[in-house]
Parts: sequence; C-alpha cells; structure tokens
Amino acid sequence: MTLSLTVSDEVRALAPGFTHVAVEAHGLVNGPSTEASSALLDDAARRLAVRLDGRAPHEDPHMAAWRATYTAFGSKPSRTRNSAEALARRALTDAGLPRINVLVDLYNAISVAHLVPVGGEDLDLVQGGMRLVRAGGEEDFVTVAGGEETVEHPDAGEVVWRDEAGVTCRRWNWRQGPRTRLTEGTTSGIFLLESLDPMPVAEVRAAATELAELLEKFSPGVRVTVREPWSAA
Repeated sequence: MTLSLTVSDEVRALAPGFTHVAVEAHGLVNGPSTEASSALLDDAARRLAVRLDGRAPHEDPHMAAWRATYTAFGSKPSRTRNSAEALARRALTDAGLPRINVLVDLYNAISVAHLVPVGGEDLDLVQGGMRLVRAGGEEDFVTVAGGEETVEHPDAGEVVWRDEAGVTCRRWNWRQGPRTRLTEGTTSGIFLLESLDPMPVAEVRAAATELAELLEKFSPGVRVTVREPWSAA
C-alpha cells in the first residue's frame, strides 16, 4: 500500500513555494556502510564544493530560503539548521560526512550533492499516513538523550512531520526520531526530498531520480516508485 502523505493548509500558507518528491522503495537491502557507499559521500562533498564555489552553505539561495522559513515558524536557523545545511557544513570539514548505514549514506549523499533536505523513514514502522503540520505543542516526540529514551514535545506552531503515533521529525527536517529511522533491518522505506523556491522543481525531480537509481544499484530487485512533485503553489 502506498503511504499517504499530506501537507496541512497552515504549512502551505507558511511556505507557498514548498515542494516535495517522495521515493518509495520495497525490497531494500541494508547493512553497514561499505566502500561504495562511503565513496558516494566523498563524491557528494566534492560536488558540493563545486556548487558552493567558495561560499558557506547558508549563503546558497536555497539554504537562505530554508533559514527564512525556519524563522517564520519561530526556530532559530543558526542554532537548529535544516538537515541539508547541517550535513553540508560537516561535508566541508576535515572530518567529512558520517557513515551510518548504506541506505542513510545514499540519501545523505543526494542531500549534500544537490543541497536539498532528504529524509528516510522505515515504512514498516510508520503508523498510518504521514502529515506535515504545525504542532499544537502537546504531541509526543520520542527521542534518546544520555542513552535513555525520553519524550519531548515540539513548540506550539513548529512545523513537524507526524504519523498516528506522534512526531517523526521535528522542525520540518531538523531532527528525526529513532522510532521510524532506517536501520540495517529495513526492507521498505520512504524518502522525502523537500525544497523551497528558488530551487526549480526539475532539480528536485532530478535528485529523486538519482536516489532511485542508487537504490536500484545497491538493492538489486528493489521496487522503486518516484511520486511526482507536490507543490503548495
């Protein structure tokens, strides 16, 4: 069954230039990072450096748009950066990008190379459909702090992804919860690529197509569907 993805009217009003593309995959094979997935991350860092041409990630127009949107719903973008900017900053350091597992490496590489936020969720762990909404403040966000599971609550008005059980990602695409993340046992996943004006929809679609091709390469026999861009405009 195809996962239901909806965006609330409140979020559409906040960011009328928002678009997302979903890549849904079944029959995935995951595992520890490999030399091949690591090489993709290194290549993504090189592509990013060419793209930025000496600028800092936050100076890119797309990242600037995300910063403005974060400010609009009450978050401080210099403290809680969108996932693409945070990864880009790490990619440009000597330490480079983290190696997590093959599937996470693949979508992180796409995120950095195209400078677009990308998230991945285990479809078997998502309860009901996923909705992008402005939080009331009482929703549960299960996370880990100090090695112990704990429950946080988003700020009222914060933009979050959620399912029937609670929040899956805070501050739009800032921090994913462990409940639905991709693990080495994941076999079905949904990958969300999110953009704002001025990034062309064609570029988001190209990034999604590249991710789909990587999933097919690293998981032979996988069934992948790229769901056409949804735009609030």
